[in-house]
Amino acid sequence: MNADDFPTPDVDVDSVDPESLKDRIDAGEDVTILDARMQSDYDEWRIDGENVTSINVPYFEFLEDEIDDDVLDRIPDDREVTVLCAKGGASEYVAGTLAERGYDVDHLEDGMNGWASIYEAVEVDRYDGAGTLLQYQRPSSGCLGYLLYDDGEAAIIDPLRAFTDRYLDDADDLGVDLTYAIDTHVHADHISGVRDLDAEGVEGVIPDAAVDRGVTYADELTTAEDGDTFEVGDAAIETVYTPGHTTGMTSYLVDESLLATGDGLFIESVARPDLEEGDDGAPDAARMLYESLQERVLTLPDDTLIGGAHFSDAAVPADDGTYTAPIGELVEEMDALTMEEDDFVELILSDMPPRPANYEDIIATNLGQNAVDDEEAFTLELGPNNCAASQDSLAGD
Repeated sequence: MNADDFPTPDVDVDSVDPESLKDRIDAGEDVTILDARMQSDYDEWRIDGENVTSINVPYFEFLEDEIDDDVLDRIPDDREVTVLCAKGGASEYVAGTLAERGYDVDHLEDGMNGWASIYEAVEVDRYDGAGTLLQYQRPSSGCLGYLLYDDGEAAIIDPLRAFTDRYLDDADDLGVDLTYAIDTHVHADHISGVRDLDAEGVEGVIPDAAVDRGVTYADELTTAEDGDTFEVGDAAIETVYTPGHTTGMTSYLVDESLLATGDGLFIESVARPDLEEGDDGAPDAARMLYESLQERVLTLPDDTLIGGAHFSDAAVPADDGTYTAPIGELVEEMDALTMEEDDFVELILSDMPPRPANYEDIIATNLGQNAVDDEEAFTLELGPNNCAASQDSLAGD
């Protein structure tokens, strides 16, 4: 039986929307999840947290009239259990079979697809430039973006195609015109929203240094070179070329207060260097990354905030709820930022995590070499981002 073709349960099953589930987790409530996806999907990507108990029992274990006692014994009967699957069909069926047996259960609306639709905007309190800076957060994949607005104008850095309408609606709600949509690099973990926003009248901006990778639409957009500045009200966004993660990797200094580093530097790790040229090109890319960090990033004032394009489970948010941190704090806490070059290269190449799911198709799509519709684009980017080097080996003691 296909996981999308389950019959409606004979008993009523309550559902919980993704936002409500996340609110419970964020509030520190103990949450028990029964993940009914296949083990391979579960191992790659799941809802987790310090106060989350996650159990994986694939949906097919519940198809028999007599469910094996060993399966039922794995499911707590003394607390509420939220069942989830990929899209919501199998989880409703599984929750129904458990409800018939007296379990206290509900199921997650739209499954992990629904979880991937959560997108939150949090103000960066420590930003002290002109205007207001918001950090967009996608908890399912750890994607981050930045919306700067001031004096009737706004710019979005690292927008996601799946949330194109959200950016336009947020700008309308704030009473500002979305002027710029800016990418830091050719992303490997999600489909960029720059071209879709450009089609809506927003000026799309991509790094000039990324064009040589084979971008097919460069003539249609603005290309940003090192030192270029984009005005947003009284605020200025300065282009800072920081190659390493990719040859075109570019950061943006937002009114001298926050450096949006894309995938160059995160608050818990540094970039992985192998997604553009593979394992053979990784050592040279790692040396390029070291130079960018030492000469372009760490030379900024210690109180300059760092805001990457991603966060992982190892990242600890600041008091304002954003994944940002001052440069000085990162230097104190991350051994990789104070190493000599050879040691740095050896370290980040020693323990590389799996590459992002579908990264080759995603890169081709972001280059304009591969056309996908909205549904396929959304599906391609499901799962963890894995654009950082291993956090375990980079953090300090």
